[in-house]
Amino acid sequence: MDFNNLTEIIDFAIAKEIEAEEFYRSVAAQESFAGKQEMFLEYAAEEKKHQSLLTNLKTGKTDKKLEDYDFKWITDIKRSNYVHEVEYTPGMAYQDILMLACKREEKALLLYNELQARAETDEARKVFKVLCQEEAKHKLALETMYDDFMAKMGD
Repeated sequence: MDFNNLTEIIDFAIAKEIEAEEFYRSVAAQESFAGKQEMFLEYAAEEKKHQSLLTNLKTGKTDKKLEDYDFKWITDIKRSNYVHEVEYTPGMAYQDILMLACKREEKALLLYNELQARAETDEARKVFKVLCQEEAKHKLALETMYDDFMAKMGD
């Protein structure tokens, strides 16, 4: 990834968040089980919040939530790190859907870590650090759901 300035970095990140939101909404629309639909719609809403945070950074608006953000260490159990790419197919098994979502969050976390390292301002670094933490929380939640489900299945 080559960027010439912060605006290009932010535009790239916004495009990735839009892509993620559209993905989660699309998957939710194709799923027949309400629980799966709800889970994907919740992740779509989170991606929309990330877009807003990035847009505010781009336009120079300070987000009060950003100023008060409480950083905490998020454990990475790395479940998705050892799995090959998974493609969505309607009706796929629950554990596969969870792993697909885990992989997406893993990639988002890697992206924001890289963008944080490239950020030109303290404000940009903080936004990308917040997004790292948010994606890490999503990844941990999904990997925990995956582990819990697999344990119930006897794995």
